[in-house]
Amino acid sequence: MVTPARSKTVLAAALSLSLLLHAAPVRADDGVALIRDTEIEEILRKDSEPIFKAAGVDAKSIDILLIGSKELNAFAAPGTMGVFTGLILESENPNQLQGVIAHEVGHLAAGHSARSGEMNAAGMKPFLLTMGLGVLAALAGSGEGAASLIGSASYFGTLGAMGYSREQESRADQAGAALLERAGLSGKGLVDFFDKFRYQEVFQEARRFAYFRSHPLSSSRIEALRHRVEQNAHYDTPDKPEDIAEHAIMRAKLDGFLNPTVAITKYGEKDASYPARYARAIAYYQMKQPDQALKAIDALLAEQPDNPYLWELKGQVLFEFGRASEAEAPQRKSVELKPDAPLLRINLGQTLIALDDDKKVEEGVAELRKALTQEHDNATAWRILAQAYDKQGKEGLARLATGEYFFAVGDSTQARVFAMRAREKLEKDTPEWRRATDIVLTSNPSRDDLKDLASEGSINRRTQR
Repeated sequence: MVTPARSKTVLAAALSLSLLLHAAPVRADDGVALIRDTEIEEILRKDSEPIFKAAGVDAKSIDILLIGSKELNAFAAPGTMGVFTGLILESENPNQLQGVIAHEVGHLAAGHSARSGEMNAAGMKPFLLTMGLGVLAALAGSGEGAASLIGSASYFGTLGAMGYSREQESRADQAGAALLERAGLSGKGLVDFFDKFRYQEVFQEARRFAYFRSHPLSSSRIEALRHRVEQNAHYDTPDKPEDIAEHAIMRAKLDGFLNPTVAITKYGEKDASYPARYARAIAYYQMKQPDQALKAIDALLAEQPDNPYLWELKGQVLFEFGRASEAEAPQRKSVELKPDAPLLRINLGQTLIALDDDKKVEEGVAELRKALTQEHDNATAWRILAQAYDKQGKEGLARLATGEYFFAVGDSTQARVFAMRAREKLEKDTPEWRRATDIVLTSNPSRDDLKDLASEGSINRRTQR
């Protein structure tokens, strides 16, 4: 999914420790939050890639953000695609979701750059919030809180204020329809999705979904789009069965985590489908019923023993409910089945570090460092790594990892403070010491800091490298 040096340059984040989280993933009606989940991210990427390719964009260069909110919303900016959980839950099939994605990419294709300009003005910074949905509750339950799911009110306030004119919307519709056709996808889903919310026209502004306030909808616009896509050769192209299945899984997983009490009813016991049982297992976990959750997960694993996400979920339930030693095996299995997923390695690393065993802690550090080679600005991995180094008595490395954490979340002041402290404890001219120096120099250093660095020649050495 990522390359070692790549960062998610997407979200404004003046984050503070006061934002450290509650004991469970933020529910959709609690506001806006960023969520990481490997399984859902992969499905979204699979849905989006044909559209990016049709637009002449390298899909690997796009960061796909999963945003926890009940709002029907999505946005596209250079290098970034944001999809709100409310949009996923309201989309009835993959083609509807792809239609909205194509529409958003269509804004870029139509040259509507004002929105991305406002995003830049809002202060886009390298920002990466991590861990799968399942890991969030456990982190908070460890007693210190978690920084893995944090909302940026200022960013989303700016995002909510960004809108397009009806003319721009129509252009984006046409561009999106062209992209869908070029990708071999039907445009019917986009028309169906808009038609589903045609009633939004009659609502007062305050009662409309934010998406339709910033993306004005009208009957004439829907009919113009319908006329266009009905002429396309791929209009009757159906969703592939496997795509439909993955879409159902994605929706069920989100319901289980974000709306557990609703999910128990929505996916009743009489529903024996995989998505329904998956949703119930997650809902039991979220409702603090670990035994029921584990029983449901084990039944699913009996049918799908090679599903890394089921092993991830089992390990997470065990970890959260104080059974870290039992969590190790399923988390190892998840990494074995999907070794290229850094979030799964972070889960395993966290569990190993929690065990009272020096060798396990050392192995946990190694797992975190492997994850960080793929997602270097993964804030949560740096935070857990700092804890591990502290546990090992490696004070300099612990301070450096804390500095990296603050650097990743955009707190340049604290990043600089901890990097300066790290330099005091690290051996001079080692890679770690030089990295600490780099953090200082790229985090608004004070005059005193610059004086100290200049006196020892660090600034000149850095310039020469």
